Amino acid sequence: MLGLFMVIPVLPLVANDIPGATPLLIGMAVGIYGFSQALLQIPLGLASDRFGRRRIIAAGLVVFVLGSLVAALGDTVLSLILGRFLQGCGAVASVLLALVSDLTRVDQRGKAMGIVGASIGGSFGLALILGPFIAAYWDLQGIFVTSAVLGVVGLVILMTLVPEPEVTSHNLNTLIEPSRMKETFTDLGLWRMNLSVFLLHFQLIAAFAVYPLLMRQTGEISDADHAVYYLALLAGSFVLMTPFMWMSDRLSDGRVLIGAMVSLMAVSMGVLVAGNSYWFVMVAMLLFFMGFNLLEVLLPASVSKLTRAGNRGTAMGLYTTCQFLGIFSGGVVSGLALELGDIDVLLLVNLCLLVGWLLLVFGMRGLGNIGSRTVALQNVGEAPAQDRANALLSVHGVLDVVVIDSEGVAYLKVDEDRFDDKDLVPALQGSGTL
Repeated sequence: MLGLFMVIPVLPLVANDIPGATPLLIGMAVGIYGFSQALLQIPLGLASDRFGRRRIIAAGLVVFVLGSLVAALGDTVLSLILGRFLQGCGAVASVLLALVSDLTRVDQRGKAMGIVGASIGGSFGLALILGPFIAAYWDLQGIFVTSAVLGVVGLVILMTLVPEPEVTSHNLNTLIEPSRMKETFTDLGLWRMNLSVFLLHFQLIAAFAVYPLLMRQTGEISDADHAVYYLALLAGSFVLMTPFMWMSDRLSDGRVLIGAMVSLMAVSMGVLVAGNSYWFVMVAMLLFFMGFNLLEVLLPASVSKLTRAGNRGTAMGLYTTCQFLGIFSGGVVSGLALELGDIDVLLLVNLCLLVGWLLLVFGMRGLGNIGSRTVALQNVGEAPAQDRANALLSVHGVLDVVVIDSEGVAYLKVDEDRFDDKDLVPALQGSGTL
């Protein structure tokens, strides 16, 4: 992910140095990896069930390295687009999560997933700093060579430090279940979240089509200093986000905070429409980073609340696909807007989409204080699965249950305001599962 992200804040600055480049083609080069990621994320996840996790991850890393080298060695915008497309073909994020499930105990999976999620999220912030820094010394080719090296390092780690799982787990929080696709596809509440993450990542790519240019146009920020400014803005946004993060754990209806963050992003675009002097640009970017970073946390958490027990992996597969389609669309639309108009046209397009997104948020149903639990079961063969499910459903605050006999695991959807984990023990003892 670091290799995919590093080029985003750099490409708009070097577009004039790339033979054959136009705003539309540069936009495609930025976002084309989202198209290949969206195309292959679910198929590769399913393929790993049959051919093995490590084998698919290794193949994905090899293709990523190949794409990085194509982009580094090419001398035209078309070779750049091809390289970025190949980079995206290493779409192994869902396979990686499945491998984490294979290698961890049920009671440790939540922590492990959190670590992986944090590393993916952190890679974006690190990329905004490393990308401009590397480009200042080794140009655009240096970023792609660095990406290739990172891919090789990842491959070495996979082959030497990551064990082959003895048993492939059937963790419904990470795996995509074809039998559950129809239920997920027809859930309008989930589609609102899918459209939300599409628009969020559309805004990210479209914003970075102009942010580097606006920073340059202020006349007060040299290209070599962009990394320092990104670091300061990200740090400031995280400090300002802290109260909102505290609120997110206490608000019973997450729509309020989601709407507030979308509004914040809309205000940031409005600020840039009003003016693009130094302080206008700084304030607008700070507000955008606040809204984006918090929505990156709030939206997947909302998906978990909306899905039925045992459907999370399937729902997140569709959610992630929409996320990458948003990246691709953001690159193409921003390039087209800059080619047919100018920066102000793109800012107005972004602002209109954010207003439309805000209306979408108002139409969302209340999420409530819903949570999930994954419970390891013992003595599985001694009680029918339906008896165990009924016993768990009888616990105060449990809303939905799925029991997987082959895994010895139960997936629960719970009302956090009424549920107490201690109540699970007597219920399971009564069903003969403990």
